[in-house]
Amino acid sequence: MGHNAVVPHTASVEYPIRRARWAQEYASRSRHDRNIAFARLTIFALAAIVLALALRRSIAAWWLLIPAAAFVMLLRRHDRVIRARAAAARLITFYDRGLARLEDRWAGTGDTGERFLEDQHLYAADLDLFGRGSLFELLSLARTRTGEETLAGWLKYPAAPVAIQARHAALDELRHALDLREALTLAGADIRAGVHPDELLAWARTSPPPDGFRRWLVAAVLTIVLPALVVAAWQTASLTLLVVAALLRAVYQQVEGKRIEVTLRRADTASRDLDVLRPALERLEREQFQSASLQSLQAGLQESHTRASTAVGLLLRYVEMHDWTHNIVFGPIAAVLMWNSHVSWLVERWRGRHGVHIADWLRVVGEFEALSSLAAYSYEHPENPLPVIAAQDGPAVFVGASLGHPLLPVAQMVRNDVRLDAETRLIVVSGSNMSGKSTMLRTVGINAVLALAGGPVRATSLEISPLAIGATLRIQDSLQQGRSRFYAEITRIRNVADRAASGPVLFLLDELFHGTNSHDRLIGATGVLRSLLDRGAIGLITTHDLALTAITRDLGSRAVNTHFEDSFDGSDLRFDYRMKPGPVTRSNAIALMRAVGLEIREDKS
Repeated sequence: MGHNAVVPHTASVEYPIRRARWAQEYASRSRHDRNIAFARLTIFALAAIVLALALRRSIAAWWLLIPAAAFVMLLRRHDRVIRARAAAARLITFYDRGLARLEDRWAGTGDTGERFLEDQHLYAADLDLFGRGSLFELLSLARTRTGEETLAGWLKYPAAPVAIQARHAALDELRHALDLREALTLAGADIRAGVHPDELLAWARTSPPPDGFRRWLVAAVLTIVLPALVVAAWQTASLTLLVVAALLRAVYQQVEGKRIEVTLRRADTASRDLDVLRPALERLEREQFQSASLQSLQAGLQESHTRASTAVGLLLRYVEMHDWTHNIVFGPIAAVLMWNSHVSWLVERWRGRHGVHIADWLRVVGEFEALSSLAAYSYEHPENPLPVIAAQDGPAVFVGASLGHPLLPVAQMVRNDVRLDAETRLIVVSGSNMSGKSTMLRTVGINAVLALAGGPVRATSLEISPLAIGATLRIQDSLQQGRSRFYAEITRIRNVADRAASGPVLFLLDELFHGTNSHDRLIGATGVLRSLLDRGAIGLITTHDLALTAITRDLGSRAVNTHFEDSFDGSDLRFDYRMKPGPVTRSNAIALMRAVGLEIREDKS
């Protein structure tokens, strides 16, 4: 099935079908493995019998060739069976993870991406972008480190509208491309462990020796001169000519030997990395893409009319030519011809011509993996639409209908509408503890991240402007840095305000300034929020301090109050997690204290 063919089933139907198909393939290959293992053992036993008969001169020794040939054929067959079984096992795991995502039991099954967390990032930790049960773990199908870095970068840094539209076009084409995702999974099976991008790029970017041609010319002359001297010495029995030849070779090896050794050793390492990457390159080169964005990306694998996989194959051939020198027959000939000198020059010429493009090859594979991750999420959640990106020159907007949190199981998720537009710039969310205020902020924030990364959102619709994002949902104090929670919070808010000075910001401030008294809190919050709104920012704040809901009077029509409420029957608190208009009118703190057994007496004097 080509990647452009529309899969007739949804993921919930298609995944079990494909998993069953690969499980059947795995079982079949396992039977073949057992049968071949038994056949090898049998042939080995027969070979032992034939050898015994040959030693007793009962049969001719050439009869040993028959079991030997059969054994070699079985070895090759066994290798193919083992590789096919391993491929089936990888695809079973691929669909097991897909089914886990569909059934909301995916947390802990993938790469958490915790290495991408940054202490000073304005929202990565607050919105659970990385870590166990994170957005990265939910989305990532990447097998290369470059692919993981690309996806992480898309989540951490909002894209420009043009890039978002290009990703939308790519997702429309890749959404049903299950065959391609399978192929990339198989092609990239060993990439994570086998490709070392930092070392590979360091080798690729090192300039070849500027006098490479001169060195090659010297090697070429010596290649002619040395054999001629040896032949002349052989014919004339001249010890002098042999000494001259030996001296010339010794001088050349002294001058160039170390460089040649280093060049070939590094080329061998680089070729192994690129050989692991080549199956992915070949698959992407063969695809016939329709969208301009994917065609443009694919073009990055072909420079100067040379395909990336072809160039990699050429380097592998050069490394193989170097390996010939270890052959007991060719080794002496290679020494006379100074074979490694020529091979090292070919490697340097390859690096000068193609090394500059290795970063592009890695980038292209990484971007395809990131796009494939978003496309798989879109395929698995067909009810999640692509957002509408509002005009960049208009007022900032975030208008979402039936917003839900993508990291919450569907059975637990409650959807709400959020409207931030030209009239309403700030929503003050009040409510009791555990009522859903912080989850509301995270729902808005993580859907904004998805939208601005070019992915689908968990909503029935979302219109969003190009925005920066800033949040204070997971601010912590720091004993090592001597920093209180309040100081960390105001520092983060200062960073968000600075960012708002250069463009629209979506701010999500949880329990704003709760580390200070109500009087200072109201004055400080009013000043900060007015400054943010005056700079064109939009956002939500939460509070359980009912006094802070009065802030909407100071900020006028630009701010509105909403709230979450609860009910308490004397033993259990119940929440509906529905955001309602107006400020909350009561608190559940006393009820919670009593519910856990604390003795709370109210002074009625």
